Amino acid sequence: MMRLEIHPERDLTSAEYQALSQFRYQIRRFLHFSEEAAKAAELEPQQHQLMLAIRASDDPQGPTVKGLSEVLLLRHHSVVGLLDRLEERGLVERTKDGHDSRQVRLRLTVRGAHTLSRLSGAHREELSRTGPLLVAALSSLLGPEKL
Repeated sequence: MMRLEIHPERDLTSAEYQALSQFRYQIRRFLHFSEEAAKAAELEPQQHQLMLAIRASDDPQGPTVKGLSEVLLLRHHSVVGLLDRLEERGLVERTKDGHDSRQVRLRLTVRGAHTLSRLSGAHREELSRTGPLLVAALSSLLGPEKL
C-alpha cells in the first residue's frame, strides 16, 4: 500500500476547504451515478470499469491481465475473478497473444461492446449535465489559470 506523507506549506483557507469539499462531492456524485448505472446494466461497478479499460486499451491485440490490474489498481487475482464472471456472461473473451503464447489478451465480445456502448453513452450524458459543476469546483480549488 502506498504511504502518503502530508506536509502542507500552509493551511488551507476556509474557501479552499469549501472548494475541496465541493470537488470531492461532485466526484462522489458522478461515481454514485456510475455505480447505479452499472447495477442497472446488471454489472458490478468494477466489472464496468474493467470493460471500459479493455475498450480504452490502445494495444491492437488487447490488454493483458497484468496491464489491467495496473490500470485499475487491483490485484491480479481480483482482475481474474472479474474476468471469469464477465466471460461466463459472454461479455469478454480471452485470446492467446500472437507473439507469446504464454500471454493472454482480452477483448470485449460484440455483446460486451454493445453493453459498454450503452453505459458509456449514459455516462457522457451525465457528464454533460454535471461536468460543468465538477470543472467549476476544480477551478475554484486550483484557480482557472491551472486548468
